[in-house]
Amino acid sequence: MSTKAANILGLPRKDLEGFFAELNEKPYRAKQLMRWVYHNRVVDIAEMTDLSQKLRDKLVDLADFSLPDITRVQESKDGTIKWLLNVGGGQDIETVFIPEESRGTLCVSSQVGCAMDCPFCATGRQGFNRNLSAAEIVGQVWLAQRHLDELRPGTKITNIVFMGMGEPLANFRELVRACDLLTDDYGFALSRRRVTVSTSGLVPQIAKLAEATNVALAISLHASNNELRNELVPINRRHPISELLDSCWDYAMATNAKSITFEYIMLKGVNDSIADAKALAKLLKGRPAMVNLIPFNPVDGLGYERSAQADIDAFRKVLMAQKVMTVTRRPRGDDIDAACGQLAGRLDNKVRVPLAQKLVHTVNH
Repeated sequence: MSTKAANILGLPRKDLEGFFAELNEKPYRAKQLMRWVYHNRVVDIAEMTDLSQKLRDKLVDLADFSLPDITRVQESKDGTIKWLLNVGGGQDIETVFIPEESRGTLCVSSQVGCAMDCPFCATGRQGFNRNLSAAEIVGQVWLAQRHLDELRPGTKITNIVFMGMGEPLANFRELVRACDLLTDDYGFALSRRRVTVSTSGLVPQIAKLAEATNVALAISLHASNNELRNELVPINRRHPISELLDSCWDYAMATNAKSITFEYIMLKGVNDSIADAKALAKLLKGRPAMVNLIPFNPVDGLGYERSAQADIDAFRKVLMAQKVMTVTRRPRGDDIDAACGQLAGRLDNKVRVPLAQKLVHTVNH
C-alpha cells in the first residue's frame, strides 16, 4: 500500500472499503469512519472511539482529511451566506448557502473558474484554472454545514445544487464521485432528487450522467433559438438546442425524472420578448420541463441589464398559458455578489484557450 496519506473526504464508500481492505480490515470499517466524518463532522481520528486503538494509530499516518481553508465569510441581509475558500495555488472558490422556509440550499463549485465563456457570467470572465477534486467538492458541503452548526444551530443543508463556479459535467469523474458521497446513507444522506447538476449543455456527458447517477438535472438554456444561444452559451455551437433537448428527454426517461429544469436568465432587450416566450413555450410544451426565470444579477463590465419586472411577468404568463410550469427565482445574496452569475472567486494562472481546446482540456471521460 502507498505510504502517501489518502484524502478520505474524496473517497466514495466502495473506494473506502478498498482502502480498508488493503489494511486487512473488514468493509464495515468504511461505514464506521463515514459516520464519524459525515454524520458527526469529526475528522480527528483520536475521537473515532469505535475504531480500535491499533487501527487509529495506522490511520494517523495513512488517512488525511484535507479541507479547503475559509478565506472570508459574508452574510447577506436576506440571510444568504457566501464562503470564499482557498484551494491552494493562489486559487479561491465560492460556495453559497441560501436559506428558505422549508429548505436550505447550498450552491457548490465544481471547478476553479470556468471555460464555457458565457458572456453574462462573472465566473466565465475570470477564466479557467483547473477541476476540483471530489474531496474539494464535498469539502465545501462539510465546511458549510459545520459553520452553520456553529452560526445557526439546527440549520440543515437539505439541497445541493452544482450551480457555483464551473461547468460540472466538464469535471465528470470527480462530480460523480462527489454525488456518490452526497447521496450515500453513510455520507451526507441526501435524496438524489435533492442534488441538482446544472450544465450549459455538454450533451455526451448528460447521457453518461444518466448511467452513473440519477440526480436532478438543470440546463442553462437562456435562449429559444440557436443564433442567440450561440452568443449567450457558446457550447451551443457544438451541441445545438435540438440535440440538447433530445438528450434532456432521454435523461428524464432514463432516470424517471418528473421534470428537467431549464434556467433562463432574463436579459433586458436580449431574450425577454413575448416572441421569445412563445418560441420557448413551443420547444417545451408537453414535455417534462420546468422553467426557472432568473432576473439577471448585475456584474460590472458585462454590458447586460436585468429585464423589467413587468416583462418577466409577461414572459411567465405566456409560458403558463401553454401549460409550461414556470417559476421566477427571487434574487438572493446580490448585495454580497452571491447571486446567480455573480460568483467569481480568485484565480491566478488563468488558462484562456479557444473553446474547442477548452473542451478537450476540461472534460473528464
